[in-house]
Amino acid sequence: MATRKSALWVPERAEIIFIQYNPAVGAEMPDDHPMLVMSTKAFAERTGIVVGFPMTHAERHADNPFAIAAPGSKSEPGYLLTHQPKSFDWRERNARPHPWGTGHTKLLAAALKRFDVVFGICNH
Repeated sequence: MATRKSALWVPERAEIIFIQYNPAVGAEMPDDHPMLVMSTKAFAERTGIVVGFPMTHAERHADNPFAIAAPGSKSEPGYLLTHQPKSFDWRERNARPHPWGTGHTKLLAAALKRFDVVFGICNH
């Protein structure tokens, strides 16, 4: 059953949301998938954009050094992909709350640390 989006809901930092990734090409993730939000709620409200890390159950990421294991439903392994940050128009891509909700600050901190390893943004 799909979660219904409230007119007042806005994605917030450290929240897991569902969002539409299509159109996708090549190795990009297609369809509806979870995303861990790294941008702030204020940013999403003002710009209509959400920035975050995609999440998948694709087992090919089990040995990916840029993926972080994240708990999945029914004990399925899940992976947060720190090397593929995405920015989307969250309204146009039908973003909505994920059942796992908000408050994933430890997972976000680990993701941002791995993100920095990939992109070196803290080493100027």
